[in-house]
Amino acid sequence: MIGFSQLNEDKGGKNLHLEHIEDEILNYGIDGGRASINFLQSLRDMLAGSARSSVNMTVKWDGAPAIFAGVDPEDGKFFVAKKSVFNVSPKLYKTNAEVDADLSGSLNEKFKVALAEFSKLGIKGVLQGDLMFTNDVSKENIDGISYYTFQPNTIVYAVPVDSNFGKIINKAKIGVVWHTTYTGKTLQTMKASFGANISGLRKSSSIWMDDATYKDTSGRSTMTEKETQKVTAILSAVGSTFRKINPVMLKKFLNLQESMTGALAGASLKTYNNSKVRVGETIKNPKQHAQGYVKWVEMSIQKQIDKAKSVKGKDKYTNIQKEYMREVSKHINNLTQIITFQNYLVDAKMEIVKKLNSVKGLTDTFIKTSNGFKVVNPEGYVAIDRISGGAVKLVDRMEFSFNNFTAIKAWDK
Repeated sequence: MIGFSQLNEDKGGKNLHLEHIEDEILNYGIDGGRASINFLQSLRDMLAGSARSSVNMTVKWDGAPAIFAGVDPEDGKFFVAKKSVFNVSPKLYKTNAEVDADLSGSLNEKFKVALAEFSKLGIKGVLQGDLMFTNDVSKENIDGISYYTFQPNTIVYAVPVDSNFGKIINKAKIGVVWHTTYTGKTLQTMKASFGANISGLRKSSSIWMDDATYKDTSGRSTMTEKETQKVTAILSAVGSTFRKINPVMLKKFLNLQESMTGALAGASLKTYNNSKVRVGETIKNPKQHAQGYVKWVEMSIQKQIDKAKSVKGKDKYTNIQKEYMREVSKHINNLTQIITFQNYLVDAKMEIVKKLNSVKGLTDTFIKTSNGFKVVNPEGYVAIDRISGGAVKLVDRMEFSFNNFTAIKAWDK
């Protein structure tokens, strides 16, 4: 059986990206679906106050850019880097001259500050984090409160000026949230593990850093008996739907999905599902959604037919279109069960996210719109399995997609 430790790595053991918990059945078939159920059960147990839960919770900060910092095992020198750190020919910045040779504008400034400041921390191995601010902290008055604000991406993070945390932000030259640790004898062979233990790092007033751990000092995140029962009832529906999914048909369907590459990538079920999320459309009728997917496949491949210049090219894609539509049509009944299963997972996830959102975070969170600031929830959460070390993200896709669409981004200013 696939463990969650395998669900988030590439072949080299690197942390590429986190997947939504409801999509794991499309990534790993029956094993992914089962692992999703186990994860949600553990989250329910954790929020119900059970010491048996094997899950750690972290907050998903909306930072940018991603940054890597640590010691190059080859020469023992400190570096900062972007995502190309693990390439065959890695691009590492160990001096200001190397930053100047590769980066310009605000990225150049940010990585120079990062190089100077993070070298003070005494990092062992390599850490990955999200940069939150450097010299771009502003002072804003929002609803009568004076805040220090920073907006690395979509969400505006706001800290009251007169708070203790505000004093820390005011002194800091850089802010970062570390979330992944890498260990190994060479950069190419390093393995990722979710989470970052920053307790052993040196402290500096010029650096604000956090390890993204979900903190509930109020105790308000513990679910009531009624809330626990509601999640348990949804998980019961998840389980009974899961048992109706035909594993042989699912495997064939996922093989079909894997063949949708290159010019056919737009025909995949994930792309179809994401098209609904982008316009804020929830899937209310799984059977209708499954039938709509056949139409989506037809339309996606029709674009390739229309693009083809020659008769031969048009005939090629017309035959491909007929073949894919015929094959996808065979899966409508099983696909209906898969989509129903995903819907129930989303229902359970949203109950958990709602509870996590009820606790005040380190900062207030807003998005900037043409009409001013609008209060929003954090981007989401990351659940990490303490035993396997794997992780999935819990995000209100509808809210975050809407915010992404309507907010004035950091780069739009």
